[in-house]
Amino acid sequence: MLGIAYGMGSIVRQLVQSFAGDYAPVASKAVPPGTEYLSVKELGTQMSRPDGLTSADLVTYLQERIRKVDPQLSSVIELNPEALETARELDRERASGKVRGPLHGIPILLKDTIETAGMQTSAGAFGLVGATAGKNAPLVDYLIKQGAVILGKTNMTELAGFRGGPDGFSRRGGQTRNPHEPGADVGGSSSGSAAAVAAGLAPLAVGAETNGSIIVPAAFNGVVGLKPSVGLLNRNGIIPASQRQDTPGPMARSVFDVALMLNAMSGSDPQDPASVGAPQGIDYTELLVPGALKGKRIGYPATFSANGETLPVENSAQFSRTLEVLREQGAVLVPVNMRLADASRYDELLLSDVKEELNGYLAKRSGLPVKSLTDLIKFNDERDGIDVDHQPVLKEISASTLTPEQRKPLWDELIQDFRSTVDDPIKEEKLDAMVSNFETNSYFGVAAAGYPGIAVPSGTNEDGLPTSAYFFGTRWSEPTLLAVAHGYEQAAEAAISLGFDRAHNFTSQMGRRVPQLQS
Repeated sequence: MLGIAYGMGSIVRQLVQSFAGDYAPVASKAVPPGTEYLSVKELGTQMSRPDGLTSADLVTYLQERIRKVDPQLSSVIELNPEALETARELDRERASGKVRGPLHGIPILLKDTIETAGMQTSAGAFGLVGATAGKNAPLVDYLIKQGAVILGKTNMTELAGFRGGPDGFSRRGGQTRNPHEPGADVGGSSSGSAAAVAAGLAPLAVGAETNGSIIVPAAFNGVVGLKPSVGLLNRNGIIPASQRQDTPGPMARSVFDVALMLNAMSGSDPQDPASVGAPQGIDYTELLVPGALKGKRIGYPATFSANGETLPVENSAQFSRTLEVLREQGAVLVPVNMRLADASRYDELLLSDVKEELNGYLAKRSGLPVKSLTDLIKFNDERDGIDVDHQPVLKEISASTLTPEQRKPLWDELIQDFRSTVDDPIKEEKLDAMVSNFETNSYFGVAAAGYPGIAVPSGTNEDGLPTSAYFFGTRWSEPTLLAVAHGYEQAAEAAISLGFDRAHNFTSQMGRRVPQLQS
């Protein structure tokens, strides 16, 4: 069940092919190759110039790029038919002198768990394909208000991993592949969001995480992914797993762009108990300045302990270099012992939450083939047969028997235990933040605590695949985490880019080491 820590011929090919036919847009001007890897600030600067790049140019260019590249990646599950007209309207606003903010005219992709008016919200499952939700999730409206263009929806591990199956695979969208190497792990469940950003199919994407679903694919695909504190952002209109663990989060190619996204996405739900005390009105870019690391006390796990046993951490060469970069920038590095909380009942509690919350969500969605978890299991069996157990996790969820009254005290104790594993060393050593090698799986305990973490590219391993540093801290510590992560990113200069030529050459690699799909 450790795979639960990753979170929870395809429709995307049909949609992409439609852009090659009657609906193929025509760009008003040529867009230079490499534009797909520009930052939000660089794109905004080009759009601000007379006769410069327009949002419509950029949307058209990215739609064409998706048409050419994504059939081999399967990272985009659906394109927004209104994107180009939205971009044109935003161009008219800019021409009239109105600019909504840094994201004005910037295309963005959304994970297929996030409700979007006029588009499917299916979590990659055919059982959830039918009538659209008919409305936007609040965070989508926040992004639109800031001028973002919803380019489309991304593929993902089906039902956020809660059906069972390979990371990045959904029956609706196919197998998402890592653009750095088609046979490499892509991570889940926000697989498409990470792969699309890495491949230059969009500058920004929104993921969602229960435990690991933003951090893992961000690390594997060499992009930046922020999993915020649970309750910092509004979670309404997102297919749920557990309100104790779920949160949306931004994914981009730089820490600064992630901070810009967080600004635009901010807005908590006053009816959400997890949002009590959530900070409001923060500019998350404010602390992203030169010298931000100087004097910062940053802890790193030198040992892990559990059940009375303490084991040393053997740092990889790449993580040793991460620590060296932080030290060179004036950070004070503090080795700490990290206690591992008792996770023995985590899966049981999580699956029980999923049973209640997914049933509640399906009951409220109209126009779908299913109205309950039982319906969904039956639908899947009828569609995919019963010769192979293709939904083991869904069946385990359905068999859960813990009541809400039984779960609450167990969850309260478990979450507090996980929180103390982060809070205690930070308090005892007066730390500003902590950092670990992503490969130590520290993200699991941080997510279980409901605390924030951010994955930042740190280079490549011996196979040429992305490596990642993972920064984390206590509740509501996003401003400091972003400042530390940005300082590290700027000093390390380890951003992973495919480059324009390689991004077009990787299609020839698709015959090699492609994962076998399970059905």
